[in-house]
Amino acid sequence: MPRILRINTRTKEFKFEELGEYAGLGGRALTSRLVNKEVPADCHALSAENKLVFAGGVLAGTTVANSGRLSVGSKSPLTGGIKESNSGGLFAHKLPKLDLLAIVLEDKPEADAPFQTLFITKDGVEFKDASGIAGMSTYPAHEKLLEEYGDKLVAGMIGPGGELCGKASTIQFTDPYKRPARSAGRGGMGAVMGSKKIKAIVLDPAANEKSTPANADAFKAARKTWVDVLQGHPVTSQGLPGFGTAILVNIVNEAGALPTKNFRTGQFEAAADISGEKIAETIEARSGKTKEGCHAGCIIQCSQQYNDKDGEYLTSGFEYETVWAFGANCLIKDIDQIAQMDRICDEKGIDTIEMGNTIAIAMEGGIIPWGDGAAAIELLNKVGTGDHLGRIIANGVDFAGGAFGVDRLPTVKGQSLPAYDPRAVKGVGVTYATTPMGGDHTAGYAVCQNVLKVGGEIDGHKKEGNVEVSKNLQIATAAIDSLGLCLFVAFAVLDDANGVQAMCDTVAAHTGLKFTADEFLAMGVNCLKDELEFNKRAGFTEKDDQLPRFFTTEALPPHNVAWDFSAEEMQGAKVD
Repeated sequence: MPRILRINTRTKEFKFEELGEYAGLGGRALTSRLVNKEVPADCHALSAENKLVFAGGVLAGTTVANSGRLSVGSKSPLTGGIKESNSGGLFAHKLPKLDLLAIVLEDKPEADAPFQTLFITKDGVEFKDASGIAGMSTYPAHEKLLEEYGDKLVAGMIGPGGELCGKASTIQFTDPYKRPARSAGRGGMGAVMGSKKIKAIVLDPAANEKSTPANADAFKAARKTWVDVLQGHPVTSQGLPGFGTAILVNIVNEAGALPTKNFRTGQFEAAADISGEKIAETIEARSGKTKEGCHAGCIIQCSQQYNDKDGEYLTSGFEYETVWAFGANCLIKDIDQIAQMDRICDEKGIDTIEMGNTIAIAMEGGIIPWGDGAAAIELLNKVGTGDHLGRIIANGVDFAGGAFGVDRLPTVKGQSLPAYDPRAVKGVGVTYATTPMGGDHTAGYAVCQNVLKVGGEIDGHKKEGNVEVSKNLQIATAAIDSLGLCLFVAFAVLDDANGVQAMCDTVAAHTGLKFTADEFLAMGVNCLKDELEFNKRAGFTEKDDQLPRFFTTEALPPHNVAWDFSAEEMQGAKVD
């Protein structure tokens, strides 16, 4: 029976608990319920009162395709509200092998306490001195852990950004290729882990408890149907595996929605130089890998291995958002420089979306020139060194804007916006404004309907239908995150009449409990209610559910569209 492991990082005590009132939950539904119930909403995110929760989804540890995603939840030091940050890697798949659904880090040591590594087995927790890896970047630190624990290592760790509690810091997780390349990237979860003086969490490599479905025959049939759904859609079976998520660069640029030069225009003249097609061509020429899975059981295979000019591994998980953030947003068109910045962010343990936007703010403030990739690399390398500029940018856009005297700050609830201009993709703009997570495209990916024409077609330049589609997608996404499924399954589910039922059938067969489309939607609604309740208690109001003013006052070329929703209209996108 899956359990919750609570670890007091100050007293070094731990206890295993039955799920109790958290039974039936998983992933984001579990992290958000626990944070809402147990964390004071008005506490400081780096205080002892905050908690950091690692939770596998309801389907964690099973053989259901694309069910290996991990939810990391806490009060965010970046937004001041509730946060769930989603990651691939091996961590979520390993948790059930230790009879665990979730790990909760509580309390915090004194400020001068040394960093620790947690070694977690089925029976207990060992606090180990982390002085050998403290202060190190994630790749060399991960190599040291591989030497100590062997090639079955499954770990989550912070880099120098997290150790210094930068608000944009990440937690990096072991991927299927033994690299710390998968990231719980958004919201500063690495800072919360750093405040608790935990450098790394290692899950016992020897643990190998197998997941047994409640109804084996029904599970086998449902799993096959689910695979057929994913393999039957051109996006999940051809587009993403062929070109990765950066296939979107040319598509979104053509739609006039690719934010360029800190959201000044919707098209980048050098988009072809940083496109998915260009990246795939470069990878093949350098004997890299154009497709690989980011977590156990992935059949979409949209991740990649990008090699440098000498054919040596440089980075993986080279996502569209990262390519845009350091590329079009900063006017940098050298794909090798962008790949290098992606690797630096993984090494330092800092979010690529927040950092790409922050580099643009440094360019706005005259700290470095627009389009200067070498200067951007130099600036990123300052993170974790004690250099004052490194400390500034590690805290994200709003903090850097204050330091550099910049007022053009593309953030909602303190978190910077991703790679779709909300004036031209209004469905995702509604999501940016209203999700409890702060500016976040994954919370309700209306790019599907606004640009890709998946799951219907809604004009992204107009208001009609976009509040409703964002609300529906936010509910469905919260449920998908709670099951531990990859968000990209939504492409197939939205276009397949059997998609939702196939997904629900796998859950029912695995758990032995009734799980219909109604239960699926209820899981999403209740998750959002927990998050909205927490944020309300944290002091957020309707005024926070709106985009920065310049999106309203400046029309976006080439289509000359502006943001024209009121804060009152935004309330229609929130669950009751």
